[in-house]
Amino acid sequence: MDRLPRVSMIMPVYNGARYLAAALDSVLAQEFEDFELICLNDGSTDATPDILADYATKDHRIIYRDNSRNIGLPATLNAGFAMAAGEYHSWTSHDNLLRPDMLSTLVDVIDADSTIGVVYAGYSVIDGKGEILRYQPPRPAEERWFGNPVGPAFLYRRKVTEVLRGYDESLFGAEDYDFWLRAARVFKFQPVDCDVYLYRRHDASLTNQKSMQIKDLVANVILRELDDMSDCKLRTKALLNLVLTDNGKFRARLVGKAFVASPAIVATKLPALFYQLVKVVLSPLRG
Repeated sequence: MDRLPRVSMIMPVYNGARYLAAALDSVLAQEFEDFELICLNDGSTDATPDILADYATKDHRIIYRDNSRNIGLPATLNAGFAMAAGEYHSWTSHDNLLRPDMLSTLVDVIDADSTIGVVYAGYSVIDGKGEILRYQPPRPAEERWFGNPVGPAFLYRRKVTEVLRGYDESLFGAEDYDFWLRAARVFKFQPVDCDVYLYRRHDASLTNQKSMQIKDLVANVILRELDDMSDCKLRTKALLNLVLTDNGKFRARLVGKAFVASPAIVATKLPALFYQLVKVVLSPLRG
């Protein structure tokens, strides 16, 4: 490139051959063309290296590298952003698709307001065949205690990467949620209610494969953030949300923490907590 790109997008890939070409095409078809796409093969054993090498020879915006071994998603993201030259950062998965206006939409918003650190938008959930299942609008950043508000369609300033020093490599599966929670301590978040991305859910996706492990990591990340929260009501509601949304286990310890923070709120949730306990206990029997 004759000059530095405005946007650096990272695409970590591990055995992504099935959907990889479509994912690459969706990035290359962006209306906003001033970007680099850094593709890192994380020890794939399928046709991923051949596909990436072929695309890299056809478009100068694609930078292709192989990790020396499989190091996992967060470490691969950090390796990619260490190479990034753009003033704005983003990343995407090898099985998802960008709509053509994703980058142009997000760049326009963040360009218009220098106080914005992170901009994010809505997305559609699709199945393995590409059929649209539903639209997911972006949630306000203030609701971050009750789930990851950002989703897969986002753009943030290079300064965010520098201040946070990248993704926590010990939180594989929850590295993005942790990143946003830490970023929200310092930077302004701006949601945009428009559909700019297609997020694929299928049996081989990371979310499906590591569901229980990810829930445990997410719970630990939220508990860390709640340690410094002075709002007892919000803290209680966040703790109870962790309990009531986990159908894999009943987190009695968190109920105790919530009770200490606000006995009155816990009292109003006793019927829901009892129902959740019964549901979790009976779930293995039904299976």
